[in-house]
Amino acid sequence: MSRILVTGSADGLGRAAAEELLDGGHAVVVHVRAPERLTAVQGLLDRGAQAVVGDLARLDEVRSLADQANSLGRFDAVIHNAGVLGGRAVLPVNVVAPYVLTAEMERPERLIYLSSGWHRSGQPDLDGVDWSGTRDTRSYPDSKLYVTALAAAIARLWPEVHSHAVDPGWVPTRMGGPGAPGDLRLGHVTQAWLAVSDSPEALSTGGYWHHQATREPHPAVRDEHFQEALLRSLAEYTGSTIERR
Repeated sequence: MSRILVTGSADGLGRAAAEELLDGGHAVVVHVRAPERLTAVQGLLDRGAQAVVGDLARLDEVRSLADQANSLGRFDAVIHNAGVLGGRAVLPVNVVAPYVLTAEMERPERLIYLSSGWHRSGQPDLDGVDWSGTRDTRSYPDSKLYVTALAAAIARLWPEVHSHAVDPGWVPTRMGGPGAPGDLRLGHVTQAWLAVSDSPEALSTGGYWHHQATREPHPAVRDEHFQEALLRSLAEYTGSTIERR
């Protein structure tokens, strides 16, 4: 049995992953944005899941979320599932929150970050980036390029951790919209599999995955200079640093 934290678990892919992991007999901790959202995961709590609460768009609440998670003990895996499609929260939620949780939580054995095929349209440019979201300085594809590069950086810097990025496909969740062409049944499978499988593929590191197969990401993802610039920029904004091996 593994202990897994899934961020953004109230609905969509996060909930589907949490349900599959519970079905597999694993200990699951779900996450919701605010206390009033706990009712949305009551069915999971009734099945034995635990919950943590915090708004990923707010840096102070992300730190509180890390503290809540650490108080529960070390996790075997963390699935950084939560994300938003646009608006000023796109960088705080899609990039800053997973970065801070990675830096501040006790190091797990596995880290899975939700990417998107749209990351290939992102620009590896950090000039003038506003991580706070006070100004709308970057797009959704940019945010997914950054978080995919973060996953690759962790794989390089923490070789004992299995770190991966997953493109779940454009599927008809609340965020993806009802017209999304992807298969919702497959959207959560890869991240849940990477969190618990003992197959050699899942126990690799640094992969960019789509439906349990590796793909080649944007060239900037593997660029160590870009990775380091990204980590420096996030550390300067957050005050949290990724400890080196």
